[in-house]
Amino acid sequence: MNELRDKYCIVGIGETAYTRRSTRSTRALAVDAVKNAMTDAGLHAADIDGLLSYQYNDSASPVEVAHDLGIRPEFSLDTIGGGASTEALVGLACAVIEAGLCKTVAIFRSMNGYSGVRMSGTPTLDGAAATVVTGSDLRTVPYGLVSAAHQFQFTFARHMYEFGTTSEQLANVKVIQSRHASNNPKALYQSRVTVDDVLSSRWIAKPACHLLDCCVETDGASCIIVSSAERARDLKRIPVYILAAAGRVNSPFPADHHQYTPITRTAGADAARSVFSQAGVGPTDVQLTAAYDCFTFPPVLQFEAYGFCDVGEGGAYVTSGAIELSGSRPNNTGGGQLCEGYTNGMNSVIELVRQLRHQADDFCPGWESGDHSYDYGEGKCRQVKLAEVAMSTGWGVPSLASALVLRR
Repeated sequence: MNELRDKYCIVGIGETAYTRRSTRSTRALAVDAVKNAMTDAGLHAADIDGLLSYQYNDSASPVEVAHDLGIRPEFSLDTIGGGASTEALVGLACAVIEAGLCKTVAIFRSMNGYSGVRMSGTPTLDGAAATVVTGSDLRTVPYGLVSAAHQFQFTFARHMYEFGTTSEQLANVKVIQSRHASNNPKALYQSRVTVDDVLSSRWIAKPACHLLDCCVETDGASCIIVSSAERARDLKRIPVYILAAAGRVNSPFPADHHQYTPITRTAGADAARSVFSQAGVGPTDVQLTAAYDCFTFPPVLQFEAYGFCDVGEGGAYVTSGAIELSGSRPNNTGGGQLCEGYTNGMNSVIELVRQLRHQADDFCPGWESGDHSYDYGEGKCRQVKLAEVAMSTGWGVPSLASALVLRR
């Protein structure tokens, strides 16, 4: 994709509120998110000719959303996918525009992730089972590997055993992101927590997952619009340029990565080689990150995989202060999925776009004009100063990764 570097941009972003009971259909939420992104970009229905979405049996199809908004797509696609989807679909959007199949693509994710189909597999608010156990789940669910929290434990248990990583270090991921979320008026959880709060919350799966090590479950929808750099110059917002994308990169034995050693090595290490080569930058050039945070331990593994710290040093990297707003490479500056809301990662990419526009929508009085205080404490600012290059790292399972490098 190095031939495409800087040719395409994210030109619009849109969200609904992140709530615990939307009382609306995923179709209605999707329509609002896409419409909000169109408004953000200064685009109309006639300007959108591509629609992409991803879902887990819980969303709305691009055909339905196109109908409701008066969009007539030249290209549309709905895919099954979770935490490694956003970055992959941004790359696909660039590819279909490059191929001449369409000119401007809206990508959306819509889910009632708390009141409807819950990714944790727990019952809905109405008491119905969220999922039916079929296919490969028959090898895991009946034996206690009920959710991602259980299935990922082997990887991080080994990390703790080999490198001495501690629950206290993991708790710091939540603590730091809760500080970021306290400066974010959109975040579902805006209260700051302590390491003791995390460690005293009940166990979900030992040895690395207390309740507060888990992401929030929310209802909501989000949207990203991609178009050419040439077209972006005439639109409403500062364009955010796409340097590179790696989509759903697999490590060996993707269906069961425990067959491949070391099991602490994730597919992010494979995605890193591709995405940095395309982008023409390296880890030291990246000023802020959005590491996929379904739990507190995936960011630690991703920091190592993408070279932001050495293998085995992820816990120390977190506690060094590097990922705080005042640190050398802030991570999930809006609170991420641990605190802001859960959208299988799209909200984290949207946060990077706002940061690169220098328009993080915080409690700082001057954010709309770009007159930030950069006071991350009482000033309630969350804008990273002079943010120019950012990276999102997606996580499907330990053996499946996506990545996206953006610049202002």
